[in-house]
Amino acid sequence: MTTKTRYFVIASLLVLGVGLGTGLVAYYVGFPAGAATRAGGPEELQYIPHDATVIAFANVQDVMGSQLRQKLLQVLPMHENGQREFENQTGINIETDIDRIVACLHPDPSTTNMPGQGMILARGRFDETKIEALMRDHGAHVEQYSGKRLVVADMSRDATIGDDVRHHAGSFALSFVEPGFVAFGSTKLVQASIDLHKGGNNPQTGLVSVTGNDELMNLVRSLDGGNVWAVGRFDALTSKARLPETVTSRLPAITWFAISGHINGGVRAMIRAEARDEEAANNLRDVVRGFVGLAKMQSGSNPGAQLMMQSLELGGTGKTVALSFTVPVEVFDAVGGALSNGLPKKNH
Repeated sequence: MTTKTRYFVIASLLVLGVGLGTGLVAYYVGFPAGAATRAGGPEELQYIPHDATVIAFANVQDVMGSQLRQKLLQVLPMHENGQREFENQTGINIETDIDRIVACLHPDPSTTNMPGQGMILARGRFDETKIEALMRDHGAHVEQYSGKRLVVADMSRDATIGDDVRHHAGSFALSFVEPGFVAFGSTKLVQASIDLHKGGNNPQTGLVSVTGNDELMNLVRSLDGGNVWAVGRFDALTSKARLPETVTSRLPAITWFAISGHINGGVRAMIRAEARDEEAANNLRDVVRGFVGLAKMQSGSNPGAQLMMQSLELGGTGKTVALSFTVPVEVFDAVGGALSNGLPKKNH
């Protein structure tokens, strides 16, 4: 593997990490694609601040009910104990109670090892009293903010308790903005979500949501309707990743990224990157082309792997580079079979 290929793989893993993170959140929390804003994307985007650097979506109802998940439940040694314990602790049944989530990252100059502050907006059916009581049992306290109850937990020992806590960067909060709609994350972002929910988009008052961020929303509108996706600024992630200088100096000059995936019988996915300029895009395209060629040559004799590698398709024009691929269900069959063969046999 050449040096260029290694650094392309590192860059790809950083981008895919966002998508995988979205998928994991989707698995544990949930999300249906129906409601969309006129500007494109789910309606919850109206309650995310304008300068968010990354936004993500997952339709967990699709994911939880997908053929792929049902197959994985059959072939992998999964247990429902964790899900049952989660329901006992929170009153939330992951498969039936939560409909959808939107997640975001927001720039925070005060952080040195994190890409910013985060927030999750979820719609579903929640036992508000039980959730609040559990948080208070773990040290959280309740405040009032703009007519809404804010359950606040402090993450640093020297945090100021009282009127200033909602402004403290080291705290997170939960608020039921409306029945069946919860905001959870950085206290500052939860407050901003409440403000946007109450006041709507109003540039004169400084209340503007991410739906007014043309660069980010153009990426959202360009997605192909996947049930899991993420878009945002690549440099916002890499700048706080604490990567060695020898790595960061060789990463592709990517400014924006978009990842879209559809999970059902298998996985159909697309990764798109917008480079700094056409020259950088051409260089990245050459590296991806070499990576695709190498992957196809090393696909082996597994039919599923061959189908996946043959589905790799490079596209994009100008400053945009795109890579699409399909992971057929046969790949997961092979993985499940290999894992099953490695498990100890049960005594009957």
